[in-house]
Formats: sequence, C-alpha cells, structure tokens
Amino acid sequence: MAAENRVEAVERALAVLDCFDGEKQALTLAELAERTGFYKSTILRLIGSLERFGYVGRRASDGRYTLGPAVWRLGSAYRRRFALAGAIRPELATLRDHTGETASFYVRDGDKRVCLYRENSLRAARHHLSEGEVLPLSGGASAWVILAWTGGDDERSTRVREAGAAISVGERDPDVAAVAVPVLDREGGFLGALSVSGLASRFGPELREAAAEALRESAARLRGVVV
Repeated sequence: MAAENRVEAVERALAVLDCFDGEKQALTLAELAERTGFYKSTILRLIGSLERFGYVGRRASDGRYTLGPAVWRLGSAYRRRFALAGAIRPELATLRDHTGETASFYVRDGDKRVCLYRENSLRAARHHLSEGEVLPLSGGASAWVILAWTGGDDERSTRVREAGAAISVGERDPDVAAVAVPVLDREGGFLGALSVSGLASRFGPELREAAAEALRESAARLRGVVV
C-alpha cells in the first residue's frame, strides 16, 4: 500500500484495539504499552480519542481499559451484512443435532479466521468456542478450507480443493478433531468454511466421514444465498 494512503495515527489507534484479543477482558496501561511497543504517553493520547468515540472504556473499579460499545456495534453490523446469517444458523443447529458435535462457520480476516456463527454441542464434554473468536490459519480443518479457497497454491490446498473438504485431528488442540467444507455462492465465490468439531476421542474416522457428508449437504443448501 502506498505511503500516502496510510495514516500513522490511525494505525497506532488500531494497534491499541488489536491488543484486546479475547484472552483478557481488561488491560492495564502497562500491558497496552508492552503489547504495542508504544510509550505510555502515546497510548494515553490514542485512548483519549478511542474513549471519545466509544471504542475503549475504563473501569472505575481498577482503572483497567476495556473495549467499548462501539466495537460491538461495528461487529454486529459486520455480521448483519451476511445475508447468509438467517440460513446459516438453522444449518448449524441441524449439523449439531445430526452429529452431536459443535458446528461453526468461519470467515477469513487477513491472516486469521473468525468464528462468525456457532452452535455448540449439547454434550457436557465438548469443543466450545465463542462467536467472534479469532484463530490462526496455521492449523485446523476450517483454516485449511479457507486457505485452499482464498489463493492457496501449496500441495495441501490442492488436495483440499480436490477432496472438497478438510479433516484435522489434534492440529490446533490435541484433543479436538474437525471436518470442514467450503460455502460458495451461486457463482462459485467463496463465502466461508462450514465446520463440525468434537473431541478426538469420540469423533473418529467413521463419524468424521458422516459429518463430511452432512456438511456437504448443508453447503449445497446454502449455495445461492448471496452476501
């Protein structure tokens, strides 16, 4: 990107927001400084503007900083822009009930993936993840599907495209196995990855294959719904 199309102050403010990665609900000024590498005085100036527009708040109890309501508003707007939303949720519930495992829909966000929609398994022992969770693209069935359908030209991406699905066992979490397929629009454009994941100890090869077939059926029903 050309330098004239970038605003350093905006990028620094966004770097502050990126510190809130979901691992901790609130951060101290020192923690923000450590994560960004910025001087505390710089962070305070940036936070002043972020607070003004509702992107960051400060807890009165301990002075720690948290994300503000404006972030939720933008996140909600982003999720609403998917016309698929109304169709995906019933499919996720169907997949969960059919397989007994957790069903999810992921989209790509730069070099990461975001769990946009999810229906967690109703079993007490399950693979649980919250909507909005950000995960790397370095492992997991949904990551391989996303990479394969967004420009991946390596051998694994080729195999995933040929198979029309990806399977992972213990890649991101040693106790979790997952199956994922692409969700395409009516013109073949990639929308996201539809996934079923569960404890590897019970989500064995036969069940994964059955889940893959159920996922393909769901993806076929979703195809044609335009974003």
